[in-house]
Amino acid sequence: MADGARDPAAGRERESGRAGESERVRELAHALAQVVRGSVDLGVTARALTTMDASNYRRVPLGVVAPRDADDVAAVLAVCRTYGVPVVPRGGGTSIAGQATGTGIVLDFTRFMRSLVSVDAEARTAVVQPGVVLDVLRDAVAPHSLTFGPDPSTHSRCTLGGMIGNNACGAHSVAWGTTADNIRDLTVVSARGERHHLSQGWQNSTSPVGLRDFVIRHLSALRTGYPQDLPRRISGYAMDALLPERGADQARAFCGSEGTLGVVTEATVRLVESPPARALAVLGYADESEAAEAAPGLLPYGPLTVEGMAADLVRVRGAGAAGLPRGGAWLFVEAGGATETEARAKAAELARAGGALDARVVSERAALRALWRIREDAAGTATRMPDGTEAWPGWEDCAVPPARLGAYLREFRSLLASHNLRGTPYGHFGDGCIHVRIDFDLLTPAGVGRFRSFSEDLADLVVAHGGSLSGEHGDGQARAELLPKMYGPELVDLFGEFKDLWDPDGLLNPGILARPARLDENLRFEVLPKGPVDVAFGYPHDGGDFSAAVRRCVGVAKCRTADASSSSVMCPSFRVTGEEEHSTRGRARLLHEMLAGEVVTDGWRSREVRDALDLCLSCKGCRSDCPVGVDMATYKAEFLHHHYRGRRRPASHYTLGRLPEWLRPAAPLARPLNAAARLRPLASLAKRLAGLAPERAIPPLAPRTFLRGAGGVRGVRGPDGATVILWPDTFTNHLSPQVGWAALRVLADAGMEVGLPAGRVCCGLTYVSTGQLDRAKMVLRHTLDVMEPALAEADRPVVVLEPSCAATLRTDLPELLPDDPRAARLAASVRTFAEALEECAPDWTPPRLDRPVVGQTHCHQHAVLGDTADRRLREKAGLTGELSGGCCGLAGNFGFERGHWEVSLACAEEQLLPAVRAAAPGTEVLADGYSCRTQLAQLAGHRARHLAEVLAEGLGPGR
Repeated sequence: MADGARDPAAGRERESGRAGESERVRELAHALAQVVRGSVDLGVTARALTTMDASNYRRVPLGVVAPRDADDVAAVLAVCRTYGVPVVPRGGGTSIAGQATGTGIVLDFTRFMRSLVSVDAEARTAVVQPGVVLDVLRDAVAPHSLTFGPDPSTHSRCTLGGMIGNNACGAHSVAWGTTADNIRDLTVVSARGERHHLSQGWQNSTSPVGLRDFVIRHLSALRTGYPQDLPRRISGYAMDALLPERGADQARAFCGSEGTLGVVTEATVRLVESPPARALAVLGYADESEAAEAAPGLLPYGPLTVEGMAADLVRVRGAGAAGLPRGGAWLFVEAGGATETEARAKAAELARAGGALDARVVSERAALRALWRIREDAAGTATRMPDGTEAWPGWEDCAVPPARLGAYLREFRSLLASHNLRGTPYGHFGDGCIHVRIDFDLLTPAGVGRFRSFSEDLADLVVAHGGSLSGEHGDGQARAELLPKMYGPELVDLFGEFKDLWDPDGLLNPGILARPARLDENLRFEVLPKGPVDVAFGYPHDGGDFSAAVRRCVGVAKCRTADASSSSVMCPSFRVTGEEEHSTRGRARLLHEMLAGEVVTDGWRSREVRDALDLCLSCKGCRSDCPVGVDMATYKAEFLHHHYRGRRRPASHYTLGRLPEWLRPAAPLARPLNAAARLRPLASLAKRLAGLAPERAIPPLAPRTFLRGAGGVRGVRGPDGATVILWPDTFTNHLSPQVGWAALRVLADAGMEVGLPAGRVCCGLTYVSTGQLDRAKMVLRHTLDVMEPALAEADRPVVVLEPSCAATLRTDLPELLPDDPRAARLAASVRTFAEALEECAPDWTPPRLDRPVVGQTHCHQHAVLGDTADRRLREKAGLTGELSGGCCGLAGNFGFERGHWEVSLACAEEQLLPAVRAAAPGTEVLADGYSCRTQLAQLAGHRARHLAEVLAEGLGPGR
């Protein structure tokens, strides 16, 4: 018998093994549930969400426990010790070296142990639990003019526990040091449940038995085995911090141990004074080596940051458009001061001292945010090469002495070329630390072999320059195997002995740092399909490969940002629930595991993936706000298409998903249907049958559709010879025709001849959002047949008033019908209302309205269309004020569907409703999207208007 899989005895043995394993997992789950006050979840979703962090690695855990306190932590460790199950502490899951993954129980501190216990502004300290997000701490101490110095680019979602585990640094380390420099003491639970208080000095600490003797026995090795004068030495255990001449600082020695020694349950951190004003000197150089060589000379001036990046990181808009001075590489050098004038003066001094080709000094808050976003988004941006090729971490943050950085970068570029690899270096030039994503082929054996050989050669290069294999993110699985190159075998053997003092049973994060796994094991891509997956969308930016589209998510977790004050949209459902499965990253992880088939075993039929996607609003915010352009709205539509193929769908898919089909025959009956909808029993029955939320009111139908009313409007004609074609979308035609009529009046005032399509057209939005993609393609092909004669004449704009319809035509249409050239032509012709006025009537002067506005930029406009033309049009009309970001929460069919009411309401309460309530009397409420207007009407009683309506009203009878 050639194949053992066909041996009945072998099959029975495997089934028996699986049954035994399942029984063991059930016993473990029961034992944990008996002693843990927090949550215990050994289910499919919890496991799938934590298979990966932001690294190249994947390890499948048995489950996730969210402890409530230190007693829970000790209880979990006791149970896992009994069952021989490893334990992995996890913060925000943004680790880049693989240390936040594991095969046992993952401890999630972000659910319960996330309290800011106390702040002592006078002593400049704070007491935090490990799950506190860094920005939460920084916001809490900002009123005292204090901050926590280390600030990784993931500051909006990384946790203090994770920062302690990795000894995180960030952009301001040239001024304020690493996390270890800013920890006063720690409370730690060891693997055997012992509580330790770690501080400076043996008399102030309760350390593991034998630790002091270990230091005495190995004084010589600890004094001579570590490189000196290296500000970013993060690799290995910081055992030299225990030397007598260094104050026997046990808290510092624990920092950077990557969850392998003990579990932090509380930390007292040091705070630093935050300058009231800041200014940024952006210095341009010919190339990155010149920038690197200039960086050390700026350190004596006391800058807050000396960050560097090269032109290949700024490729979307170009350097000039991004606000950068001339050059091929730049230093971002920040200065602080008591006033803006003082900060600018210091920044100007730094600019003069830098010897740059060109320089720019910025202190305006908006400009600072825009420039820093370029740098902070680099961890995602760098994951794609200019030609779209994928690039990966692995050698993300090596560090060398700053004075050697220029020479190191030249040799690093040469090494890349010798291995036929490409990368985009950037990072903390003032500290000699370089981040880079490299276009490794991690999908084939040959590519993985090159990954290993390059890693070995680069480790040699870093060591030759007196550097550290890790300068920020820790060693994890990515680099720990190569630590003997940096430290030698004797010191690395001591790493194992040091771990055993803390964790004699090898319970905590095995395979990481001490006695590590190989750097080419457990790669996350090994489990993905080797061939293309049959899909409906074209995925043009991913070579038509759905697996590649899902691989876009590298785990930097910008979608987990809970701050609702920014103009970003992503990710509204996570902001409401705080649950990983409702973040863009979480959903991408579930799709990854669905393709892998090991944890999520039902493929496209998976209920776990369906449930996680259920609260995705399809806002498309991630398409623009995610640094790597994950498009979860498209992935959700793809999944629903496969999930329900050949099966009964939810009722709302037949009602809301096929809304255009229902509204056409309903139009002549609008008045009686509206009257029936006002009768509560009939309305309740209709909503129940249609799958609608009972809390929702049924929107009224327009007694007269836009197209009926437009037929008699002077200046409206067929598409032939018209300046522009006005798209009669379903929402404008049947639900808010006044928007279309207003647009006709404004466009005519601007001197345009407006044409209407010669037949029935539809963008297919409702079919796409509910995953009815076969039907969507049929509708879109009919639309292209109707529009083909009008599009035969080049450069004729198609004006779409509803942002969600415009976004569908711009993106979903060509991605659903990639082989039909008409789809690309129509997509390229789409213009928003403001874009059409700016393009076709550049000399037109809008009516001067001179009033403040409030409202919301539609999430699809934010993500796909952009709103710069709208901003300029509002400014010309004297409409002042900013529209809020976020998502209104109705989001087409989402907010109307049964089970979504609470999330829909909470999304609206984040930014939109508070902004409208706070508006002064007489403020114009703007909302171009029908969903946004409906949400405001139903939740706040406000009548919001499309910009076209406001401008049309302002024209007056004389125009």
